[in-house]
Amino acid sequence: MPRPNPRNKKKLKPAVTGGLHPNPQFARPGWQSLNGPWDFAIDRDGVWSDPTQIKWSAQHINVPFAPETPASGIEDTGFMAACWYRRAFAAPRLKPSGRLILRFGAVEYRATVWVNGRIVAFHEGGYTPFHADITDALADEGDQVLVVRAEDDPHDLAKPRGKQDWQRDPHSIWYPRTTGIWQSVWLEPVGASWLERVAWQPNLERFDIDLWAYVARPTQGLRLRTVLRVGERLLADDVYAVVSGEVHRAISISDPGIDDYRNEWLWSPHRPVLIAAELELVDEDGDVLDSVRSYTAMRSVAIVGDRFTLNGRPQYLRLVLDQGYWPQSGLTPPDDEAVRRDVELAKAMGFNGVRAHQRIADPRYLYWADVLGLFVWAEMPSAYRFTPEAVRRLTQQWHEAIERDRSHPCIIVWVPMNESWGVPDLPSNAAHRHTVRTLYHLTKSLDMTRPVVGNDGWEMEVTDIVAIHDYDASAQRIGERYSNRHEPQPMLAREWPGHRTLLLDKAAYHGQPIMLTEFGGIALREANTWGYSQAGNPEELASRYRALLRAVNDLPLFAGFCYTQFADTYQEANGLLRADRTPKVPLQHIAAATTGISQ
Repeated sequence: MPRPNPRNKKKLKPAVTGGLHPNPQFARPGWQSLNGPWDFAIDRDGVWSDPTQIKWSAQHINVPFAPETPASGIEDTGFMAACWYRRAFAAPRLKPSGRLILRFGAVEYRATVWVNGRIVAFHEGGYTPFHADITDALADEGDQVLVVRAEDDPHDLAKPRGKQDWQRDPHSIWYPRTTGIWQSVWLEPVGASWLERVAWQPNLERFDIDLWAYVARPTQGLRLRTVLRVGERLLADDVYAVVSGEVHRAISISDPGIDDYRNEWLWSPHRPVLIAAELELVDEDGDVLDSVRSYTAMRSVAIVGDRFTLNGRPQYLRLVLDQGYWPQSGLTPPDDEAVRRDVELAKAMGFNGVRAHQRIADPRYLYWADVLGLFVWAEMPSAYRFTPEAVRRLTQQWHEAIERDRSHPCIIVWVPMNESWGVPDLPSNAAHRHTVRTLYHLTKSLDMTRPVVGNDGWEMEVTDIVAIHDYDASAQRIGERYSNRHEPQPMLAREWPGHRTLLLDKAAYHGQPIMLTEFGGIALREANTWGYSQAGNPEELASRYRALLRAVNDLPLFAGFCYTQFADTYQEANGLLRADRTPKVPLQHIAAATTGISQ
């Protein structure tokens, strides 16, 4: 097949090895990034089906940035049914009988992957990762040729698309589309058998940590060595037999017993203690076939009465809605440092968490939230039409998202549905209601350790937290509306924020916590901007933010809140920060209002 054109007229950055691993909670040494310049071709009508049909040109794209973004070097925001990628790479040296794994962080929406003309992978779902063992497709000598086709019907409203607009230009609260490869691509050399995935689950009552490890291509006599440390202190150094390709063990941690000492081990936003994990897969001769660096933490979250608890103690949640877009790079962070900076900014504004809205957060973001101590509500991107195919897609991809992220201590709540998007007739359509119930119970079956919000915003029937969206611009009305903590049922039945009932029936409320999970949305009054309400200047914005947060912080009814929003996102300019992350109001003033603590 034709070889890639080596010219690079746009001087795109070359692929690099090193830096922060694309998935820091499952990091192998010796990984090789394939980010950088790739050959690129747009297939507007989706007519090409095979790499031999592609009319390659001198056009290049900077992977992993979507072609709609300036950072990609393409910046084409028109409709495209498919696009194609190609690059050559040198295969790394493998161990005897070793294998080579090709990994994709995310490709929107259907990906077909060829290596040297041979199909090695197919994946559906634009927000979840996939990988392939490409060893058998490698050429014996010379460069390997990798081709990717990304199919992404821009008009398909029955696929989970989150905030991606179906119109030509972004409008209201929807943003430019994200097509094709938009997260990292990398290679990982492994042995003849290797760790397919690992999951961690702490149990505070037993003071131990459950480990699930799954091995690909297992053989007889495999052992898994597991070493856990906090700093320089060794917690465990165990070896387990691999049985039927799996290891499932509860690793006991010495319990100090007394709370003052026990608390030193617990993860929280104030003290995010992580337990480093080193995993080695060893064969019967003692040779190391695979090694992975990971981590976990001791912490628990739960609903107790009408309060949310962390590590057995009431925890008030002060969250900010985070859309996760950057002006030059869309949904893809521009670099590793930008991811860390977003976590730091959320904390600097007084928030102890974010609601990662209508996207599956980048694993690097979750890593820094784990390391620096920031809660995350994890949310499934919505579809906008209700069809059996939409239900299948949502169910499949939500399962993949939970599997990818369940081990992160920062994630404290799962949100499979938002504001009845994709199920617009919940009050009257039984199929719509069954879909919400199904996603709620599916989430519970996959992870019993975290609360689940069945349908964030309104029309709640099955939920662990009553999550209300109310964009009333008046702090006084907000304060009056939610003033009665002792008898919330009449208010929940009476109020219709967004012109939608909060509860589908009275039985939906049985004493669980109530939180205001979207409110505010104050934009600065500037040209071509949109917001739920507008302020004329930064001083007015600061004044109105203080009044709203004072009203919300003073309401005993609420167990937490989530303000809209973290940063301006395209035309939706209701962020506390501008799109480039510069604050509209000094950070210390925002933090004082957020926390209710005077300067």
